[in-house]
Amino acid sequence: MLEIRPNCELCDVDLPANAVNARICTYECTFCADCADGILCNVCPNCGGGLAPRPIRPAKAYRPGLGLMHHPASTKRVMSPHDRAAIDDIVRAVKDIAPQDR
Repeated sequence: MLEIRPNCELCDVDLPANAVNARICTYECTFCADCADGILCNVCPNCGGGLAPRPIRPAKAYRPGLGLMHHPASTKRVMSPHDRAAIDDIVRAVKDIAPQDR
């Protein structure tokens, strides 16, 4: 199940569980749409993979034991361990390669 991180790992903007502007990679690295599209060019600076809209976990339990009430979003804020120069390097290296070909 997704961790649902509470913030963009680049600019630290809040991304609540129902944020439609949250983007994730296959490792659940989390970024806001502004950073994902503008700065990162659809490149995860941690793994080099693509970024996709993060699914929204329903707040209500439509099935027993499911939903945010039973599986809440994380409250632990995460920041990318890479500095801006390293981020720019990986973005430059792979941004012109389609995510499915990386």
